[in-house]
Amino acid sequence: MDVTLLREIATIASFVTFLGIIAWAWSRGNRARFDEAAQLPFTQD
Repeated sequence: MDVTLLREIATIASFVTFLGIIAWAWSRGNRARFDEAAQLPFTQD
């Protein structure tokens, strides 16, 4: 196995992971949780 091949595999794996994180963050199921978390700094104890 060549070093260049390992770098290509690492790059592709990183890109796929990045796309997975983007898909997770924009999924509708997480919207309510993220909206609630966004309001945390403004809530009074």
